[in-house]
Amino acid sequence: MKERIHAIDIIRGLIMVIMTLDHSRDFLHYAGPSPTNMQTTTVILFFTRWITHYCAPTFVFLSGVSAFLAGQRRTKKELSRFLLKRGAWLILSDLLIISLLFSFDLQYHMLVLEVLSAIGFGMIILALLIRAPRAVIAAIALLILFGHNALDYVRPPENGIAGVLSTIFLSARGAIIPLSANRAIAELYAVIPWTGALLMGYVFGKLYQTGADPKKRQKVLLVCGFSFIGLFILLRLVNHYGDPAPWSVQRNAAHTLLSFLNTTKQTPSLLFFLMTLGPVMVLLALAEKFNNRVTAFFEVYGNVPYFYFIGHLCLLRVMNILLIGLKGLPFKSDGNPLVWQAQGFGFPLWAVYLFWLFVVAAFYFPCKWYGNYKRTHLQWWLSYL
Repeated sequence: MKERIHAIDIIRGLIMVIMTLDHSRDFLHYAGPSPTNMQTTTVILFFTRWITHYCAPTFVFLSGVSAFLAGQRRTKKELSRFLLKRGAWLILSDLLIISLLFSFDLQYHMLVLEVLSAIGFGMIILALLIRAPRAVIAAIALLILFGHNALDYVRPPENGIAGVLSTIFLSARGAIIPLSANRAIAELYAVIPWTGALLMGYVFGKLYQTGADPKKRQKVLLVCGFSFIGLFILLRLVNHYGDPAPWSVQRNAAHTLLSFLNTTKQTPSLLFFLMTLGPVMVLLALAEKFNNRVTAFFEVYGNVPYFYFIGHLCLLRVMNILLIGLKGLPFKSDGNPLVWQAQGFGFPLWAVYLFWLFVVAAFYFPCKWYGNYKRTHLQWWLSYL
């Protein structure tokens, strides 16, 4: 039977439940202004979007931790091969599965590169670095995380191959890369900044190796987590480096706080990573001390991240189509190039929260069954699903 690290599965499961809220909003909420637009947003709408900012950094960071743990039972050569294959599979998953679920287009006019591809590219880069000393990988991770915002002051190439590569690897902000007259790639996650978080996770993976001291691990996670949080507050107050979107005083205290928290996800800024990974490290330390029904609930989802990720998106798209039919609306796109939605369709935010709870509940027993199956079987394909 395969052993799991409970704290990691608990936090990953918690994050996946939160992630479902954001995707429920994507598929079922009224179309409207961005939830992070300070001029139009409400506190609850902003929070609904902001809390899900913790999802992608946690997935990427924990993927790095998992890569280190996978290396405990493989040689460097075997781990490199595994990461290359796993990375390629995640990129293909975005191109073939996620693109279809979001665009609802069987002809694939819009190919999406999102969080799975960010993890996939990160794994491929890690595979190329795997023989480097851990200190070197740590230095590269820190250089990326703390230095990539220096590019805010440099104008990257915009045209030709150089422009495409710059977009994919350094500066993607929901960029559309044309492939032909009627096909394009939507690059939402710049490879290099997100790879910095994955490499950092790989470095932290040593804390979870067999025989590691739990007290030392918790201490390191707490110190690093609170250091990240403190540095976030300090740099955000200085308001000069670490995020291309400075905060400003708004019409009231609540919206001023929202502006302070409104860091940039695409391209992910230093402050975005400090704001998200700091609390995640603290939660990872605290989760080791908890063992109750609530943590057991989240652990069910954290055991099977890929299965749940694909499955809950499938269910949300099915719900979207059925509800459009029940409302009697024509299946005519509202024009969103990334997430297909019927014109005039949508529910208020309170209903979106109810749909979110339904989707999470619907997958509890399937995830529990599949988690048990994975722990008691050794087929090679289980490493990919």
